[in-house]
Amino acid sequence: MNLTTKWLGLDLENPFVPSASPLSRSLDTAKQLEDAGAGAIVMYSLFEEAVRAEEEGMTRFLHHQETGHAEADSYLPSHQDFPGELDRYLEQVAALKATLTIPVVASLNGVTASGWMQHAKEVADAGADALELNAYYVAADIWEEGHYVEQRYITLLKELREQVKIPINMKLSPFFSSIGNMVKKLEAAGVSGVSLFNRFYQPDIDVDGMRLRHTLTPTKSADALLAMRWVAILHGRTECSIAATGGVHTSADAIKLLLAGTDVVHLCHALLQQGPGLLGKLRGELEAWMEQQGFEQLSDFRGRMSQISVLDPSDYERLNYIRVLESYSAGDGVWR
Repeated sequence: MNLTTKWLGLDLENPFVPSASPLSRSLDTAKQLEDAGAGAIVMYSLFEEAVRAEEEGMTRFLHHQETGHAEADSYLPSHQDFPGELDRYLEQVAALKATLTIPVVASLNGVTASGWMQHAKEVADAGADALELNAYYVAADIWEEGHYVEQRYITLLKELREQVKIPINMKLSPFFSSIGNMVKKLEAAGVSGVSLFNRFYQPDIDVDGMRLRHTLTPTKSADALLAMRWVAILHGRTECSIAATGGVHTSADAIKLLLAGTDVVHLCHALLQQGPGLLGKLRGELEAWMEQQGFEQLSDFRGRMSQISVLDPSDYERLNYIRVLESYSAGDGVWR
């Protein structure tokens, strides 16, 4: 079976792409992902706050020890003698590119333009094939209007586009008032692709200790349905690449998203749970399904269940809500 696909202008052997996770911190694990059948790999994220905090801490350490002892200034080490988070990230980009044959996509996680312009250029110079921008921004200011939130993303993209020539993928949240329009605005601003959707982890409350608790909750297959809907709505209506992320655990999850029209399928939690070997399993099951259905390549069925292809496009809109409610029937013994 021909599983080749194109994502961000890159040619991939198949649509399974491990998303940003700790797995890419190890060269051995990254090589296992490639050997198991990854079409590309998205690196773990470089966080804006981590880089800034480390730089500020190093500045305090190096430039304030000589207080009261001016003669000690010449003995202090240089800032360049201590590789920081950014340096380690750039080294890993170069190492992954030297080790792998599949495309390597770097990931920047932040919300401001300050500093990221230079960092993006350095990541590109280190050899990254593309850049994923994870703009994790929670609009907690109740007076901030929606169009200012959108403009934050667009401005960041435009400034990055001026700095780097490699493809830029934006990982979006599902909380924009008009997701389709936002994607079209980003497309006009030069985005190469979008990933649907960024998972905004929610804080929890410890009711006994009455304090906030920060825990990582696992995804489940049903979580992929939100991305599936918007992939289906956007397919055929945008020129940029579309990636689906969040909730992909089985080959059925991946097949649904491909039928909706995605170019690639991202995996994270399932790989952390089951290891790189899951990629080979999913690939084999996808090929078996294609053979059963009489498909020889992804293009034979990708987008067949998109909104522009189904008999009733309103099934992806309000009509779905009504039909879901009408489909419910209580089992025996359920109180009415």
